[in-house]
Amino acid sequence: MSEFHEAGSAGLARGARLGVDVGKARVGLAASDPDGLVATPVETVARVLDATGVDSSDVRRIADEARERFAAVVYVGLPRHLSGAEGAATADARAFATRLALAVAPVPVRMVDERMSTVTATSQLRAAGRKAKSHRKVIDQAAAVIILQSALDLERTAGTRAGELVETPPT
Repeated sequence: MSEFHEAGSAGLARGARLGVDVGKARVGLAASDPDGLVATPVETVARVLDATGVDSSDVRRIADEARERFAAVVYVGLPRHLSGAEGAATADARAFATRLALAVAPVPVRMVDERMSTVTATSQLRAAGRKAKSHRKVIDQAAAVIILQSALDLERTAGTRAGELVETPPT
């Protein structure tokens, strides 16, 4: 890895991190400060389901955000079953992450376990007094914040990037 991505006083390069929650209809996006301390919501992007390449509007929007923020890494949620098994949603998230990795290269994309992120986000919004009807507009962003904050906490604990690196096919 280049010095930009893996160097730094704590073993990690300084730079914003992005968190991505991939859904069937929407993609939630969150970002951290350059020191990777706090995750905050950014936006909800409409999902392009029939896309296969890097030139879809959803992937382009996230790649633009990564460039604008000089992202050091992008974390994409990996939706496993509670048992840890992988299903159709996992395969979909992996395919999206591979397309995203090609679009943001050389910025690394990593998959992080997101079991219960949407459930946790929903309960947090409910506890904050948000009506269920208004959840739909922000639930994906809230889930992306939970995914990203979990990865940031793991980075601080382990001193390395969280999750598994998304390998891209040679171009």
